[in-house]
Amino acid sequence: MPSAIDIVPAVATRREEATGFFQNLVSKGLGWARKNSLWQYPFVTACCGMEYMSVASARYDIARFGAEVPRFSPRQADLLLVVGTVNCKQAPILKRIYEQLAEPKWVIAFGVCASSGGFYDNYATVQGIDRLVPVDVYIPGCPPRPEQVLDGLMLLQKKVQAQQHKLIDRLPAHPAAAE
Repeated sequence: MPSAIDIVPAVATRREEATGFFQNLVSKGLGWARKNSLWQYPFVTACCGMEYMSVASARYDIARFGAEVPRFSPRQADLLLVVGTVNCKQAPILKRIYEQLAEPKWVIAFGVCASSGGFYDNYATVQGIDRLVPVDVYIPGCPPRPEQVLDGLMLLQKKVQAQQHKLIDRLPAHPAAAE
């Protein structure tokens, strides 16, 4: 026969369940805000720079996606746009710029030369910047059309919004652990 304690419905909340709702709510809000305010650092080295400039013009208007103002200091940017060919002498500079970007940071490989080295299959050209820094979105083409760039930017925005943004937990797990 069940006891009275087994019959009474008990409401038990754990700390993880209680904070999980708020953490998800804040994570969704942060994802929405971050996807609409990507501050870019353009690392332009070659002919794809012309396509990069056309994307920023009034016809294609990258400002609609919250990425309109290029920052020329990596400490003020969170999106690294590697536009064009990267040779081996530029590789340490690119890596240093990536390390100086603000967290969280994202990288777009703009064009076939940044993605895979392009038609430069020689010892002086880096065969894809993913050998130096982690890449989030690859935009193919030589040079890529502005529409492709906008598609790549929208793909990155979806990725940024879907990320899990963690809150910093400064409280101990149990009140007894604080003593």
